[in-house]
Amino acid sequence: MLGLVGFACTLLLLMFRVPIAFSLAGVSSVFIFLFFAMRSGGFDIESAVAPTLTMISSNAFDLVHSYDLSMIPLFVLLGHIAFHTGITTDIYHAARVWLKRLPGGVAMASVFGCGGFSAITGSSIACASAMGKICVPEMLRMGYDKRLATSTVAVGGTLGSLIPPSVLFIVYGIFTEMSVSRLFLAGVIPGLISLVGFLVVIYIWVKRNPSDAPADTTLLIKGDRRKAAIRCWPAVLLFTIIIGGIYGGLFTATEAAAISAFSVIIIGSLQKRLNWQQFMQSIKETCTQTTSIFFIAAGAKIFVGFVALTGMAPALVGLIEAADVSLWLLLIMIAGVYFLLGMFLDPLGIMVLTLPFLIPMVEGYGLDLIWFGVVIIKLLEISLITPPVGLNVFVIASVTKPSVAVYDIFMGVTRFLVMDILVLVAIIAFPILSLLLPNLMM
Repeated sequence: MLGLVGFACTLLLLMFRVPIAFSLAGVSSVFIFLFFAMRSGGFDIESAVAPTLTMISSNAFDLVHSYDLSMIPLFVLLGHIAFHTGITTDIYHAARVWLKRLPGGVAMASVFGCGGFSAITGSSIACASAMGKICVPEMLRMGYDKRLATSTVAVGGTLGSLIPPSVLFIVYGIFTEMSVSRLFLAGVIPGLISLVGFLVVIYIWVKRNPSDAPADTTLLIKGDRRKAAIRCWPAVLLFTIIIGGIYGGLFTATEAAAISAFSVIIIGSLQKRLNWQQFMQSIKETCTQTTSIFFIAAGAKIFVGFVALTGMAPALVGLIEAADVSLWLLLIMIAGVYFLLGMFLDPLGIMVLTLPFLIPMVEGYGLDLIWFGVVIIKLLEISLITPPVGLNVFVIASVTKPSVAVYDIFMGVTRFLVMDILVLVAIIAFPILSLLLPNLMM
């Protein structure tokens, strides 16, 4: 009963926009205290203080001192420096040059740029914010339909959830005790399939409505394609260090984070694209973003302890087993919960709130947790653009000048949602898409 009431209080606070870290940690601490105070049949406050403080402090301490958690600030730093030095935007400019002759080439270049940005930064919202300021105004200036211009960047930004390095994969790996390196590799093929799927949607859209994407009239000089491709070598090198190094067994995901972060600083300095002011700005942004993630993770860890203490997860697993729910029905129910929570929570908040309940159920069905991690991340990716509160859509609306109505962005995103759902079904139906690279690594 304490578990159910505590969980309901947590959801209520989240619906009222109380920060996720404070909601999880605050409610969990209060109800852990009540649990220990009431365990003897009465209400003994003195006997509850020590075990409550011990449980809260030990859970938070264990999380903060997790070795895998150290890669989050390193990858975040990598992303901010890559953005300030222009390494991420070089991918967009190169894709625009190479895809110039295709229908909707600039929109496709935007998706490629978002994919490349995501492959380095690992943050969907940061990608949507940064690329929205670059790509959307350019497409609107060229006469692109505003729904096409904004929705391509909104959906392209979601690729940061699947294409490594992904902060969501890191947090999932920590809470499920799965290898982050294997999770990174598991997200590569589904991430690339999602990217190709978005390109197909753009191609069909522009073929059916050519006026929505006027041709790019920019003249190319001989050698422009070669120069644009060469300028992308830092991004290719960083991605190769992360994926190639992990797949080749040269180093772990944490070591890849350290090496790639050090490499981007050296590259930026040698190319004279990184000055002291940009470096310090990147450090400040990294500290702010990392602190936010750590607070949420610490609150979630305390919440996990609360769930385990009250026995909610085993009780839920027992109910599912008694109902004899099929695997597909279970997955549909999980998807429904994620779409519902996506209306008022960010992806990280959704994941840390639901994992304590989902993991025991998945293990009860004998499913692979690496594969399930990809399914969860894909669901979170979809929640970023699902009405009525798709975070990426609102980010694009806030950074786009001239402004575009949120309604118009959602109307454009709807076409891409169909492709996202098809990719999700493919990932569920064919686990080999997620497990091929991790299994080859073993």
